[in-house]
Amino acid sequence: MKPSKMNVFGTKTIHLADTTEEVVVGGRDRFPLLGEAFKGVKQIGVLGWSSQGPAQAQNLRDSLEHLGIKVIVGLREGSKSFAKATEVGFTVDNGTAGEMLDVVRNSDLVLCLISDAAMTQEFENIQRAMKPGATLGLSHGFLLGHMKNIGAKFRSDINVVGVCPKGMGPSVRRLYEQGRDVNGAGINSSYAVEQDATGNARNIALGWAIAIGSPYVFETTLEMEYRSDIFGERAILLGAVWGVAEAMNTHFITDKNMNHGEAFARSAMSITGPISEAISQDGLVEIGRRLSDNPAEEQEFYRTLHATYKAALPLVSEIYNEVKSGREIARVVDQTAALETYGWTKVDGSTMWRTGETARKGNIEVPLEPKTAGAYLGIMMAQVDVLRKNGHGWSEICNESIIEATDSLNPYIAARGIDYMIDNCSTTARLGGRKWGPRFMQMVTGDVLPKADDAVPPDFKKWFLEHPVHDALAECMEFRPPVNISVQ
Repeated sequence: MKPSKMNVFGTKTIHLADTTEEVVVGGRDRFPLLGEAFKGVKQIGVLGWSSQGPAQAQNLRDSLEHLGIKVIVGLREGSKSFAKATEVGFTVDNGTAGEMLDVVRNSDLVLCLISDAAMTQEFENIQRAMKPGATLGLSHGFLLGHMKNIGAKFRSDINVVGVCPKGMGPSVRRLYEQGRDVNGAGINSSYAVEQDATGNARNIALGWAIAIGSPYVFETTLEMEYRSDIFGERAILLGAVWGVAEAMNTHFITDKNMNHGEAFARSAMSITGPISEAISQDGLVEIGRRLSDNPAEEQEFYRTLHATYKAALPLVSEIYNEVKSGREIARVVDQTAALETYGWTKVDGSTMWRTGETARKGNIEVPLEPKTAGAYLGIMMAQVDVLRKNGHGWSEICNESIIEATDSLNPYIAARGIDYMIDNCSTTARLGGRKWGPRFMQMVTGDVLPKADDAVPPDFKKWFLEHPVHDALAECMEFRPPVNISVQ
């Protein structure tokens, strides 16, 4: 059946640089429409209890309790996560938790939020157990990429949709909780209709997005989602921010003779503090504006931005091609098996992050460091251009490259450290951060910093200031939640 373009929430046309997009605006004032969107859905099964599972299960339960739609958590028999689910009210005794495939058999909407590696092993059993006409929901396009690699197909008699929050699970839950008092507080999501067997798949997907609290929902495809998402995790969202912070911290200690506390403030804390705050509130060009009172610092920012953009383009292009080709997905599947034997490497073992534990608790002054800002934005701009070159829409680009970083992920580095932020994301993200983070660290140390004092071509600043991403981001920021995330 051809997917229907109609939806009960309506759309809003937004102008993003040289294009227009139809987006759906969320908020608690849209909750009265959820009953119509979920027409025919009596039970939602939420499979898994890792990053997204706890957040989405609780948000859905809270949003739909007045409609009589049952939200049940499905876990593999014997899973230790049953105890964690019980802590927030999902129990076998009250009928809101059960064995995974039993939950699948009785659900009209099955949200498969288990780890990517587990999904590759279980997806055939899951879709085999689904009722005809039921909907399979994914919060990541990884499964589709894996199925392309092995030549598998979805069952033709089920809907397949995606709702992909642009933030890790704890952010999805935290902003939803804050939204109880402020309409529209939540994490933006993309959505996709991969297969519509019933004619109502779009409404179900959008109802899901609105019910978990998304204030701004934009359309993509599952393939474009996994390309941008897996790519972004390895670049600016996880791998690059880690690599830049470590490289700049070492630079300030060894080349500028700063103490460890000051170096940490000018590297990691500058990124998660004044740099992210400026971008989140006023856009990318705000960095240069805030530095303009000091011409030397403004020049240092543009010199580093230029050196980093040139160095980052080939690296981020390599990452994108690895994802697009399916090689990065295949690597995740292979590497996850090895984790059962060897375990995870440590993300925050260096002296830098031990310093950070103390620095985050003190009253240390955190400057908007121009060289760190230049390195961070140089990678971000390279990521933006690679995504645009490969046909991604501006909503996807701005959310995956900028908004998710500054509004959802970086606050967790600031509050709890790099290990918490990386290791509360998916296995795919955790592996990608570990693989590519050191590449970015080497790039900044070996390629960017030696060239950071080179003259900037006359037209480079003009190129940056007139880049279409600024207009697109400004429009996207109109949907920014009215509160900043409060990390507990």
